[in-house]
Amino acid sequence: MTMDETIARINELYHLSQQRMLTDDEKKEQTELRQKYIASVRGNLKAQLDNIEIERPDGSIEKLKKKL
Repeated sequence: MTMDETIARINELYHLSQQRMLTDDEKKEQTELRQKYIASVRGNLKAQLDNIEIERPDGSIEKLKKKL
């Protein structure tokens, strides 16, 4: 399932929940899909942050370091 399909299914389950109560299976699916989506967003953000480089005034380039 692609991320677009995952998002579409999350939205579909949300709209369905507005019309009626979700079944236990649907609630479980919704929770799993949301967790998958959040993990994807976090992974993408981490990858972007890991690739940030800072150019110092002297022209040197330094990778962004993790703060403790």
